[in-house]
Amino acid sequence: MTAKRIHYPRTTGQQRKRLFELWEETGNISEACRKAHVGRGTFYYWKPRFDKAGYDGLTEFENHAPDEPSRIAPEIEQAVIEMKQAHPDWGKKRSVHELAKNNNWVPVVSPNTVKRILTEAGLWARIEEEVKKK
Repeated sequence: MTAKRIHYPRTTGQQRKRLFELWEETGNISEACRKAHVGRGTFYYWKPRFDKAGYDGLTEFENHAPDEPSRIAPEIEQAVIEMKQAHPDWGKKRSVHELAKNNNWVPVVSPNTVKRILTEAGLWARIEEEVKKK
């Protein structure tokens, strides 16, 4: 059985400032991390920024998720929709294979992405209704 790791949530600017204040006071990284409630990795992650910009460098956080997750290009979404309209009996896997075939067999989207695109376009719900009717 592997040892459980402690999860440290994303730190705040105030926490990071406290961490480096404690480190400067004590000179002990472990003690500063323990008192600031952060992991040692956090200290080493922020230390180059602290060395470069001081306490002002601890306030900004550059490595965060984008506001909108990455999306498929609009051209690909349109191709999926047009393919479904041209071939309403094709499922999501067949659509994926046809798109890959047109792209030298390099996958363009996943089956679940096709389903999401068709659901957002209002084309997937019709498929489920047709299956229920049969």
